[in-house]
Amino acid sequence: MAVLVGAVLGSFLNVCIYRLPRGLSIVYPASRCPHCHTPIKWWQNIPILSFFLLKGRCSWCQTPISFRYPLVEAISAAVTLMVVVQGGSILHMIWAEGFLLSLIVAFFVDIDFQIIPDSISLGGIVWGILGSFAGASLIPSAQMGLGILVCGGIFLAIALLVPHGMGGGDVKLAAMFGANLGLTKGLLAMFLGICYGSVIGVLLLAFKIKGRKDRIPFGPFLVLGAYTTYLWGGEIIRWYLGLTGF
Repeated sequence: MAVLVGAVLGSFLNVCIYRLPRGLSIVYPASRCPHCHTPIKWWQNIPILSFFLLKGRCSWCQTPISFRYPLVEAISAAVTLMVVVQGGSILHMIWAEGFLLSLIVAFFVDIDFQIIPDSISLGGIVWGILGSFAGASLIPSAQMGLGILVCGGIFLAIALLVPHGMGGGDVKLAAMFGANLGLTKGLLAMFLGICYGSVIGVLLLAFKIKGRKDRIPFGPFLVLGAYTTYLWGGEIIRWYLGLTGF
């Protein structure tokens, strides 16, 4: 059931990924081919399965359908299964699902447009605040408040002091981490994101996939850092404290 629900939510995430950066409504009109604008029938919109039934092409104009659509649906299904398996209260699972799935949207939108929609980052901050006060995120309100100020403040300082060093979307995404993960884990997510970005960026340059003047979106690396922190943040922090003797 978790996989089925996650796949359906993934189909909605695909709508958000396509429409939010284009300023389109995510509610109306109903799903349609982005090329010929023909409305999609229900059996053509079954998550994951329909992509293969249609052989990866629109049934009307035969335009290829991006493999990203079933990929996002599969990732969403896996994330939802992970949240349910980890367990916790219903409120905790709802908070975790909302936080983690919204990061999937941020990941792919930033790759395509090099922006992170405010509806995701600012909405995610509100989600974290609500989750903290409801006890869903298990983050005390003081930790949540400090997380927003410190995590967002660090990236804001970089953005102000270093030209083109940090985008506004990254600043708000960092504040979103603080709201949902708290101060300590929010900082860890940012640090891991920087590590991922440095290593992958060097590899992209080394293999000449990207040039020195090419812009590489930073948001996806931050999202990877947040996912790593959500899954293993406690273990990483305890390991680090053990090394330093604290």
